[in-house]
Amino acid sequence: MDNRTETATLGGGCFWCLEAIYQELRGVESVVSGYAGGHLANPSYQQVCTDTTGHAEVVQITFDPDEIGFRDLLQVFFTIHDPTTLNRQGGDVGSQYRSAIFVHGDEQSRVAAEVIAEITEQGLWPGRVVTEVTPLEHFYPAENYHQNYFRNNPGQGYCQAVIAPKVAKFRKTYLERLKAPLASR
Repeated sequence: MDNRTETATLGGGCFWCLEAIYQELRGVESVVSGYAGGHLANPSYQQVCTDTTGHAEVVQITFDPDEIGFRDLLQVFFTIHDPTTLNRQGGDVGSQYRSAIFVHGDEQSRVAAEVIAEITEQGLWPGRVVTEVTPLEHFYPAENYHQNYFRNNPGQGYCQAVIAPKVAKFRKTYLERLKAPLASR
């Protein structure tokens, strides 16, 4: 058995939402919330929130390509956020909430372009897809309190109003791709 893993770095609005969803996918080994795409080294959440560092809130996903492919991760990605709104997701506004795929090499770049072309042709979204596809230069993990946010704060208002409905919709849509419930692991 091959124990190799691959990495994907995706931005689709608030990293808490993406983290909560990708943590549940079979084949995903870890998800780390963080920042990418900016010009400031080791930015803080407060700095990123000023919308002046150029960073996007992202998740960095370590996955087993024998169980789930990069294409699969992107197909989920394009159903859990709106890739047609420039620098915003719902009420979250600013370039830190942009739709972005920070690719790790030419193969990911090729697959990202193919998936964007496919969802555009299928008319999955009514508007033009504005997802940025750019090579990852640096990934900076977010502060510890951002990690596992939904798991650690399920009763928090944003979690109940925004994240929980997205997770519920995701679970219904991708039931066959979910990890086994914790009780049966």
